[in-house]
Amino acid sequence: MSGEKDLQKLLKSMKPEHKPGEFVFCKTENLENLNVNEIDMIFREEEAITLILKKEIAQKLQLDFSVVMSWITLTVHSSLEAVGLTAAFSKALSEHEISCNVVAAFYHDHIFVNVKDTQKAMDVLNSFSD
Repeated sequence: MSGEKDLQKLLKSMKPEHKPGEFVFCKTENLENLNVNEIDMIFREEEAITLILKKEIAQKLQLDFSVVMSWITLTVHSSLEAVGLTAAFSKALSEHEISCNVVAAFYHDHIFVNVKDTQKAMDVLNSFSD
């Protein structure tokens, strides 16, 4: 199944879910000596490899990070070709002065917000289904 493309259906049924834990973005030059099972997301950029992982694992590995984030997943299966979903929720979050970092995976969109903004972000995202 390729996922939902209709923006109005996506917004009404995105059902945000807060994943427990505190998450951080770190960088590394290589994955040697890292247990990839402890890393939630890996993205290779020209400058370095970005890791998204739990704060306590980053601390254990002595990796630097600057902000502690909450992970919110939009549980609707959105198509990778859907138009406007990211723009709609990021605009709504920005109107409430909430910064968001978005990762689109095969099935879902994942939103990372500062831990202090978690409840406000959930309220904003849930307002789309009201």
